[in-house]
Amino acid sequence: MLNRILENKPYKIVRKILIAIVGVSVILIGAAMIFLPGPAIVVIPIGLAILATEFAWAKVLLHKLKEKIRWNHGERNLT
Repeated sequence: MLNRILENKPYKIVRKILIAIVGVSVILIGAAMIFLPGPAIVVIPIGLAILATEFAWAKVLLHKLKEKIRWNHGERNLT
């Protein structure tokens, strides 16, 4: 029965819309934390990770962000 629900096209559309709303909301909260006190550096990637569960462009962007963080981390260790 659960498989029938998960394969239902309206369910997939509603799920995609809900994930988009939650992911964008988390990213906007993270963007606000750039100017307000808060861990924007942590919250924005979490929003991208939420979006990456349904959207390929967010997965690519998250991967690029991870590569940049690894590169910066290695650079910091050298100095």
